[in-house]
Amino acid sequence: MRPNSLRLVAGTFQRSCTSLSVQKRLSSNLSANAEENALGGLAFDLSEEQMAMRDAAKKYAREMVVPKAAHYDQTMEYPFDLFKEAWKLGLVNMHVPPAYGGMGMGVLDECLVAEEVAFGCSGVGTAILANSLASMPLLVAGSDSLKKEYLGRLVEEPLQAAYCVTEPGAGSDVSGIKTRAERKGNEYVLNGSKMWITNGGVANWYFVLTRSNPDPKCPASKAFTAFVVDRDTPGVSVGKKEINMGQRCSDTRGVSFEDVVVPESQVIGEEGKGFLLAMSAFDRTRPAVGAGAVGLAQRALEESIKYATERKTMGTHIINHQAVANLIADMAVGVETARLIVLKSAFDVDLGRRNTYYASIAKCYAADVANKAATDAVQVFGGNGFNTEYPVEKLMRDAKIYQIYEGTAQIQRLIITRELLKRL
Repeated sequence: MRPNSLRLVAGTFQRSCTSLSVQKRLSSNLSANAEENALGGLAFDLSEEQMAMRDAAKKYAREMVVPKAAHYDQTMEYPFDLFKEAWKLGLVNMHVPPAYGGMGMGVLDECLVAEEVAFGCSGVGTAILANSLASMPLLVAGSDSLKKEYLGRLVEEPLQAAYCVTEPGAGSDVSGIKTRAERKGNEYVLNGSKMWITNGGVANWYFVLTRSNPDPKCPASKAFTAFVVDRDTPGVSVGKKEINMGQRCSDTRGVSFEDVVVPESQVIGEEGKGFLLAMSAFDRTRPAVGAGAVGLAQRALEESIKYATERKTMGTHIINHQAVANLIADMAVGVETARLIVLKSAFDVDLGRRNTYYASIAKCYAADVANKAATDAVQVFGGNGFNTEYPVEKLMRDAKIYQIYEGTAQIQRLIITRELLKRL
């Protein structure tokens, strides 16, 4: 492990980002690409800043995360040390604008980092990305004072945040949530329970979606209000850590709100507009989830190649057997194509285009690719793949959640179909 080399790469990346206005640089780069596209050319190359950022994330993942991944999978402890190191390197909260102390990087930039970190451990990647999901609604519609306070905290200290939407009876059907917000003068009183909340037990603050209009006939677009709630607010409590199939170092818990009093200044956006706000955040966060799935698939591919070029049967390395070679070739096809659609979906949203269609394709397809790659990697390893002494069984367990969280594979297909019908 060479932490000094990590900091050297990260320092180069951070200096390049702070030596000029990041937003202007990003806008200029994207405009240049758009102009090139208009002339009939496609630009697939990364900028120098993006390559430095990717290299920093790659070194961090391979030199710091990979050696500890098995430990955290077994102990199920939250990886505070790895989170803090990523925070120091500038790999967390990359989306926070310079006005609030951040680097103001785009979704595509975050995807580059998400892929590399998930290569090391997708559980660690989820722990890091959870901040982006929680804070995205603030970026989209939060007041300036809320952004300064809550985004500022994430930049000033290695703190966590959580996105509280899912409930025991409302997962894919977000409009079915029961957590209530009752207005009383200049305050709201929150009551209800959330479930499967990533970073639930370690978060400093929560994004919370509530039903503020009790009328069941009120449309979702007017019935829900979003809040930012401090973890230490009286009435907030967290449940036990859930023991999950994979990504075990990610802290997943239930979060309950019992007569939690929140001032109206903590409302994100407008009262009644919370549902639309929560959904709009996914267009910006699903590409990075897809990138994490690509990172896991890339790990499965590299582990398979390494094993297949070392393991011998019938007098030759198993990669020389066509059946094994085909499994590995299919992994490569999936990784390369999934990476392209992830970057396409990120590129579009950074240009200000509505990317719902591509974000859902990216998340859906990359998740399927990750699951197939991990399953095939276990097959390449044979009996060893079924054993915890080898890394691929963890990949298989970790991969499944990509088809579930931030919108199941089935929900993504529904979204894709609806977007297609809009084009008719």
